[in-house]
Amino acid sequence: MASMNSADLPAPSAAAVKAVRHFNRFYTREMGVLDPYLGTAMPLTEVRVLYELAHRKQPVASEIARDLGLDGGYLSRILRRFESQGWLSRAPHAGDGRQSVLSLTQAGHDAFAPLQQKSRDEAAALLLRLTPADQQRLIHAMQTVESLLAPSPAGGGKQPRTVVLRDPQPGDIGWVVQQHGEIYAREYGWNSEFEALVADIAAKFMRNFQPEWEKCWIAELDGERVGAVFLVRKSATTAQLRMLLLAPRARGMGLGARLTDECIAFARAKGYRKMVLWTNSCLAAARGIYASRGFKLEKSQPYEGFGQQLVGETWSLKL
Repeated sequence: MASMNSADLPAPSAAAVKAVRHFNRFYTREMGVLDPYLGTAMPLTEVRVLYELAHRKQPVASEIARDLGLDGGYLSRILRRFESQGWLSRAPHAGDGRQSVLSLTQAGHDAFAPLQQKSRDEAAALLLRLTPADQQRLIHAMQTVESLLAPSPAGGGKQPRTVVLRDPQPGDIGWVVQQHGEIYAREYGWNSEFEALVADIAAKFMRNFQPEWEKCWIAELDGERVGAVFLVRKSATTAQLRMLLLAPRARGMGLGARLTDECIAFARAKGYRKMVLWTNSCLAAARGIYASRGFKLEKSQPYEGFGQQLVGETWSLKL
């Protein structure tokens, strides 16, 4: 999929800009950024520089300025102030005579340590207001914000994404049912009958699971669930692909095709001679995946279901 730069994208709506500004005001207030930072007389920027000096290996000023987005002259003034307080020492850079390697002195570490502990305590106090489940929701939301807004690596393009296909864990099957209900209602207007059908299929899969013949894959993108597919035993010679699902944020990456390929490979390895699946004519993306893998449309039949007039389709693949 081709990468896009900001010039290719539509301008954000006024409502979207307003929402971002509202969140910024909420966040800065909630995190105490407008107060004396961590109860000290030091501004946030100086504490951030102290953090970088304490945690980087052989840091140089130009790297810190670049990564924090600081003006070089402003950073130089901060570093000189740290030196005057006995917190910072400099040593010649072995590979670049124009730069110095920076390091905190013991006094610098002593000044930073209580700030780091206070920051940890404040973060813990914020999380203590939430249930464990809501803590995880907050952390996932933060990770989502970070992954979406993180700068592109040198040379352009998007940050590398981490995709994992794994076995289901407790809670995953419920998530599959929920996502089917939400996505199909939002995108196709299907009613709760469809969610009930998916719940029934998922429950039967769990109750009657035959691990030597059946399998479920859960897809994660950057540690977040985004897709799933099931392969079930229909007969001794036939496997059935069921409930292929991909969240909108994970589309366009070939992940739906990868999940389908995993089903086909598993079925072949287990000695099945045929794969079948049932879908609907309106699911164009899924139908394209099946057709490109050699599935053939065997039967098409109009029906009324899920609050819509639909056309159900049966597809098959000889293995």
